[in-house]
Amino acid sequence: MRAVQVKEFGDPPVMRIAEVPLAEPAPGQVQVRVQAAGVNPVDTYIRAGAYSVLPELPYIPGKDAAGVVTVLGSGVSHLAVGQRVYVAGLDAGAYAEGLVAPAAVVHALPESVDFAQGAAVGVPYATACYALFHRAKARAGETALVHGATGAVGLAAVQLALAAGLTVLATGGSPQGRRLLAAQGPVEVFDHHETDRAGRIMAATGGRGVDVILEMLANANLALDLEILAHGGRVAVIGSRGTIAIDPRAAMQHNAAILGTMITHASAGQLYAIHAAIGAGLANGTLRPVVARTYPLAEAPAAHR
Repeated sequence: MRAVQVKEFGDPPVMRIAEVPLAEPAPGQVQVRVQAAGVNPVDTYIRAGAYSVLPELPYIPGKDAAGVVTVLGSGVSHLAVGQRVYVAGLDAGAYAEGLVAPAAVVHALPESVDFAQGAAVGVPYATACYALFHRAKARAGETALVHGATGAVGLAAVQLALAAGLTVLATGGSPQGRRLLAAQGPVEVFDHHETDRAGRIMAATGGRGVDVILEMLANANLALDLEILAHGGRVAVIGSRGTIAIDPRAAMQHNAAILGTMITHASAGQLYAIHAAIGAGLANGTLRPVVARTYPLAEAPAAHR
């Protein structure tokens, strides 16, 4: 089969098309004919050799995919040959015409969701769900702010929060991004670059503050986040590109919690619950992955750039 292969860590051109064999599934595994693979920031960090855990070379990039089951390993009973599926959370291997994965990371994909959308589910939606409900313990009736909401994880978080009955506020840095956020449903959208956005967010909550913040760029926003929390508020830190100085008294005054969030720390039980919720949302249409652009397999370097 054709696959993108990396023989040395580095810039995007280290990804090259190669012919590699497709393995047969062992017990508890599933073979999938890949129709689309997701492109996540973590894929680029690994390819560059700038990640804490690196695969043995050579390797095939990609953690998320969607396609059709072709072979079942023994002991797999919840899937069927010919079934449409999405694959979420591989160590690697999605950038290929086929893959073999543990059955636990292969999930049913409703007919209403196309393969490109299915490939956009794994890391983004699982991360958002884990941050919102398992780390921040968000509940219906609370107010959630998705800070930096126009990326894949942010859009997923907005959709998940709306579906769960939260009041949703979101920030976006571009007019196009803010229009996309507004199209998700009853979301109050703020310009991420406005100097008075903190005051406007507080005004939108009647001065109470927000219960939950999902933070995509903590090194830029965490100090502000602590100022606009409600009493007992929680900040789930999903992304950060550096360090930041904060005043701990802001957290004390709000009885606040700052929660680090990495989907790789989710337990097997949490992942089962997360994908049960995602599957239900995909089936009933409340979750609608947004695909901005697609690339042929051979143009993986362009996708990473």
